[in-house]
Amino acid sequence: QVQLVESGGGEVQAGDSLRLSCAASGLTFSNYAMAWFRQAPGKEREFVAAITWNRSAYYGYYADFVKGRFTISSDNAKNMVYLQMDSLKLEDTAVYYCASGQPRRYSYSAAGEYDYWGQGTQVTVSS
Repeated sequence: QVQLVESGGGEVQAGDSLRLSCAASGLTFSNYAMAWFRQAPGKEREFVAAITWNRSAYYGYYADFVKGRFTISSDNAKNMVYLQMDSLKLEDTAVYYCASGQPRRYSYSAAGEYDYWGQGTQVTVSS
């Protein structure tokens, strides 16, 4: 049984940093792409970042609105994925979800390409 458990959310002020963690179990970690999505109240779930592995190399993919501010990383030995969020803005307030799957090439940002989801962790950015 695949389980994804997020942690690290909380309330911070604009400009602050926060690191989210996702612990994965029940899957062969290196065979899956891992991603972060988020959903703000009244809005659809949107892609934030994804990370894949190919021949021991990591590849990161980011939504335009987080490029330069967020960094996705992983520790395959621990089955962990992280999202380092810097220079947080008010509009980053959302529930952040960890996801895993085997998305088709160039489809890393599509939520439908991911099979497994965590329960989400709330991130609130205040002024």
